[in-house]
Amino acid sequence: MHSGPIFLLALSAMTAHIRPKLLIFDVNETLLDLSSLQKAVNEEFASEFAFKQWFSLLLQYSLVDTNTRTYNDFSQIGDAALDMLAQSLGQPARSAERKRALLAMLAELPPHPDVVPGLVALQKAGFQLVTLTNSPASTMRKQIAFAGLTSYFEELFSVDAVQLYKPRADTYLYACRQMGVPTKEALLVAAHGWDVAGALRSGLQAAFIARPGQSQYPLAPEPTYVVPTVEALAKQLAG
Repeated sequence: MHSGPIFLLALSAMTAHIRPKLLIFDVNETLLDLSSLQKAVNEEFASEFAFKQWFSLLLQYSLVDTNTRTYNDFSQIGDAALDMLAQSLGQPARSAERKRALLAMLAELPPHPDVVPGLVALQKAGFQLVTLTNSPASTMRKQIAFAGLTSYFEELFSVDAVQLYKPRADTYLYACRQMGVPTKEALLVAAHGWDVAGALRSGLQAAFIARPGQSQYPLAPEPTYVVPTVEALAKQLAG
């Protein structure tokens, strides 16, 4: 039987946060503002819910691919999801040219206003910063360059490398291995409850960025940090 003080000390050690060395950033919606793409998709399909439905299909069928041991990159699934969206709304499929134009907008998104100040503060505080995205590596490099964020990250990781999608554990573990950092010393930063849940269940710490319209998954472990912005996370970690 555990003695009181010893048991409480052990419990405290297990639950205390370890200061992370590596911060792994999700890209879409976490760093980049998708408002312009949301407006374009909603207008294209004449529905205020079209973008959310399309993005949900994109995530859903990335998981179908992962769980059926198939790999189509995020752009291919995004294209197929536009066809599925049109079908579900009883509309004609868009032309290949029109779909390419919509998907190309993913590479030309601005960062949220809090992102650059937050990354500057985290970089100055000595954290290692990398990205990990479901987007193809080529798209992700264009995204980060267009947003002016390249200089803040040591590495830009895509799930292309493992051909499995987040929230599969292999994706987070790959980034940790590449950076030579134990999972318990890595922190995923994401605005998606499913991404945070995946990281936590893979042994990482996780910060939920509570962007408007985003929510945590109630059946997942509690995030290590819950903050409204990347800048707020920087203040909490570096403070």
